Amino acid sequence: MIRKIKYISLLCSSLFVMACTDILDKDPIAIFDAGSYFQTEEDATQAINAAYRSLPFSNKNDNFYWAFSAITSDEAITAGDGSRAGLTELDALNYTPRTEEFNAFWKLQYNGITQCNVVLDNIDNIDIQAAKKDRIKGEALFLRAYYYFLLTQVFGDVPFMTSVLSPDELKIPKTSKTAIYEKIVADCETAASFLPVTYPATETGRVSKGAALGLAAKIALYQKNYQEVVRLVTAIKGLNVYALVADYEDNFRKNTQNNSESVWEIQHNNLESDLGNFLNQWLASRKIIGYGFGEITQEYVNLFETGDPRLKFTVAMNNDPYFGVVFKNSFASTKYGPRKYLQADAEVTQKGDGDINYTFIRYAEVLLWEAEALNELGSTAAAAIPLDMVRARARAQSSIPTVLPAITTTDQATMRNAIRNERAVELGYEGHRFFDLVRWGIAAEVLEDFIVGKHEVFPIPQTEIDLNPQLLQNPGY
Repeated sequence: MIRKIKYISLLCSSLFVMACTDILDKDPIAIFDAGSYFQTEEDATQAINAAYRSLPFSNKNDNFYWAFSAITSDEAITAGDGSRAGLTELDALNYTPRTEEFNAFWKLQYNGITQCNVVLDNIDNIDIQAAKKDRIKGEALFLRAYYYFLLTQVFGDVPFMTSVLSPDELKIPKTSKTAIYEKIVADCETAASFLPVTYPATETGRVSKGAALGLAAKIALYQKNYQEVVRLVTAIKGLNVYALVADYEDNFRKNTQNNSESVWEIQHNNLESDLGNFLNQWLASRKIIGYGFGEITQEYVNLFETGDPRLKFTVAMNNDPYFGVVFKNSFASTKYGPRKYLQADAEVTQKGDGDINYTFIRYAEVLLWEAEALNELGSTAAAAIPLDMVRARARAQSSIPTVLPAITTTDQATMRNAIRNERAVELGYEGHRFFDLVRWGIAAEVLEDFIVGKHEVFPIPQTEIDLNPQLLQNPGY
């Protein structure tokens, strides 16, 4: 689906209303043009396609969400050639409002939000079959909710807009994360009512009903609304389309993507230079012409139980096969390198244009949400069931029959620690770790330089503060 996206100049102009640093000084020509542009179903399709463009970890997007979740956590440290000062600042937790990675991420998410608002502002004004109109609305509602969720994870309270605003209306204060959650959960529920459970192969990558329910469940987890998490997970299971794949590594192979475990998967396509997965270059060792950013730590390796086969699928170690060569200790300052999202050079047209997708929600995580919610509700014995489904898949791939035994404790605190560790090893390097530590309230226990009351969120970019004096900087910055 992503490869069908086309640039439409007037929509791109609209898209940058919120993002460009000098756009507040310009007339809102594109706002008026967008309304007149929407005439046909094809117009609406191209507009919603454009709303997907902020998703990929592409060279053009400069999407540093991976760095916010991994480098700031105990999963990884920054290495590389020193060309990205901001990544070093993230590693040491001494970043500032002028750290460029925050500015790029802020713009990217608001670009996506603006495009979603363009669609939602205009879709009812065209003659289009009702089911198709509802589906496009559902896609736009979900994507807007997704972009806002990422913004709240990174920055906390942010400006919240549900329509395209003229430049003189853009200087608004932040909306609380609590209020944003309420709105985007409602949007996810509405989206789920509009979206299909599955798509034909020609539409792979579009938002599904399961993705909308999944994002709502994840937000409920952040809200500590555990009963709602259980309800939504039950609804996801009731769709009868999701299951763990037998081989854990199939979630990260080129030819086994978009499988039964994929709930919300962001497509990358190396046939287009601005849609390929740039993580293939950001994370690969410099020994194979990567940038070497984000080397795996010993602390993260220590989280794996002896014999856990997921370790070799996640972490490259001395003398391991490594994308056409043999990994050596010298390939990383920590002696460990990441594997996920990397490919051999023979598989890609360019190093920075990988085509391994990024799956934001896997069914394995859905099961771990259920386990976490049930345990927090006091149903510890019930929590062991979905937890062991995840462990059993890994257990079946090990040659050691006693590896990863079922966890049968009835002690809530012990089960809580087991579930948290399972998330770390099952979902390692998939964009969750730092945000998990924060929402659990244990970041200061795990991260040496973490300051409570400051590092839970990152600073609002200084360029945005300068443009909009109503934005208050986050405490501590």
